Amino acid sequence: MRRGAILCYARLDQDFHYLHLASSFAHGLAENPQVLRATYSNKSMLIYYELDYDGRFVQRKWDAGKGDWINNYLILKTDCDFYGKCGAFGICDPKKQPICRCSKGFKPRNAEEWSRGNWSSGCFRTTPLQCQRDNNNGSGGAGQSDDGFLKLKTMKAPAFPVRSSIINGECKDQCMKNCSCVAYAYDAGIGCMFWSGDLIDVQKFPTRGVDLYIRLPSSELDKGFRVIIITTVTAGIVVITISTLFLWCRIAKYKGRNKKRKQIKQQFSSENIGENPIGVKLQQLPLFNFEELATATNNFHPEKKLGQGGFGPIYKGTLDDGKEIAVKRLSKASGQGLEEFMNEVVVISKLQHRNLVRLFGCCVEAEEKILVYEFMPNKSLDAFLFDPVKQRLLDWRKRFNIIEGISRGLLYLHRDSRLRIIHRDLKASNVLLDQDLNPKISDFGMARIFGGDENQANTKRAVGTYGYMSPEYAMQGQFSEKSDVFSYGVLLLEIVSGRRNTSFYNNKDDLSLLGYAWKLWREGNIWGLVDNVILESKSYSNNEKEIWRCIHVGLLCVQEYTKDRPTISTVISMLNSEISDLNTPKQPAFTQAPQMSHDVEDRGSLNDVTLTNLDGR
Repeated sequence: MRRGAILCYARLDQDFHYLHLASSFAHGLAENPQVLRATYSNKSMLIYYELDYDGRFVQRKWDAGKGDWINNYLILKTDCDFYGKCGAFGICDPKKQPICRCSKGFKPRNAEEWSRGNWSSGCFRTTPLQCQRDNNNGSGGAGQSDDGFLKLKTMKAPAFPVRSSIINGECKDQCMKNCSCVAYAYDAGIGCMFWSGDLIDVQKFPTRGVDLYIRLPSSELDKGFRVIIITTVTAGIVVITISTLFLWCRIAKYKGRNKKRKQIKQQFSSENIGENPIGVKLQQLPLFNFEELATATNNFHPEKKLGQGGFGPIYKGTLDDGKEIAVKRLSKASGQGLEEFMNEVVVISKLQHRNLVRLFGCCVEAEEKILVYEFMPNKSLDAFLFDPVKQRLLDWRKRFNIIEGISRGLLYLHRDSRLRIIHRDLKASNVLLDQDLNPKISDFGMARIFGGDENQANTKRAVGTYGYMSPEYAMQGQFSEKSDVFSYGVLLLEIVSGRRNTSFYNNKDDLSLLGYAWKLWREGNIWGLVDNVILESKSYSNNEKEIWRCIHVGLLCVQEYTKDRPTISTVISMLNSEISDLNTPKQPAFTQAPQMSHDVEDRGSLNDVTLTNLDGR
């Protein structure tokens, strides 16, 4: 009969009291090392339960096929499932650390043991119930009192409830009338449950369970309410104070920026710039104080200098918050610097792409005109590609990643940004490398914005770097997307070969890099163009097709006529083998190297961060 009663109890309360079966067994057999088995059977299943020597309560099921008992599951799945883990009035929550805590209005009976992780001593009330005080004072005690109930949601019901079939609305009144009732709960399938004495085996469930109401004196409940009120009021005062200070700072900062912007617009007007949109663009761009940038660069100390170009010097700086920046300072002696400065602010302030360098802001004070960029720790591509030591760090995978990154950045400029932009000065020194050697196109001082229907423009003043300029731009002043594609083709062949285009000047064969590549292509010896660093690598044989395809695409990009060059979107498809049949390249432009009567200076950037060289046609 006892075994059957236990099984019925388990079946009746399986939603949230099922573990009482294990808890009761564990409690009753704490000093009995025997294995207790409870078994029932039906037509298709035979199950028994076993409490082993480790205190684990296991359900086993008979497997007729194997002819043996198999473990179905462990009923005690967490430490909280062990009976009375947290003692009297202790609440166990397996999702928290420590797993045991005292209910509101209670504190540990043995604080020292609790601190050691032994919670079996449980908790005790900090304030007696009002009805108990009334009884002790002889004032009648079993009626209504100033006690109340604390609601705990999704709880496992404590052990040994007294059950009643009364409806839910009467549970609270029934408990309140009985001073020995310390808690109650209600379940639709069971009815009201009441507890007197200590609450044992209380556990917090993540879902389901019952709402458990623990009886507390009103002073404890009011205390919590007062704490909430005080906390809310204090937090409100703090939030209002901080918001007021923040608003005041914003207003002061806004007024300061407006004043500075007015000074900037007046300054540009005084220099006869005309109706340029710089004033509108600067409203969307952070403005730095000159003192702030001077501090960041240690007063523009020579040791902080990264490079020198036609625009002026570039310095490495560190802001107060630790952010590293590149500070591009317009040289006062640069006659073309102001126009370049304005153009770069207008263009790059609208751009946002992972393969384009970010412009953080600018500074315009007195005669100072400064651009502030994100800092690129590995400087420019030419510093790696053409250095005998550093170029060995550029294996083929890194080079191809750089090629792809440049093409994605160029595609964004030509097609995907809100503005259609022609860079006009794409070259190795204007491609910066981050800490992972990912490329970012920089220097938009010579860039031009195209209108919606505009595909080509003309200029009487061709600017850029000789060797990268397309023939129609260098000779006729015409530029378009295909002009950037030509520069990209030159850059692609430089990356594959590891040689500067200008390194062929005054060579005995009278050939440029493009002419040399074309000569090898016609001779069927195109691998002679590939950098020895790539040829000597172990993975070379695995990348032959990709390298050959890059050379093929590079030659298509440097065709003499624009109609023979692919767009940058087509270039990307060809590099990714989405287009398998490539056109046969014709003889590229500028196959002959220019003959100089004097040594030609390196037209690449001396600036390790960003610059624009200016060459008249």
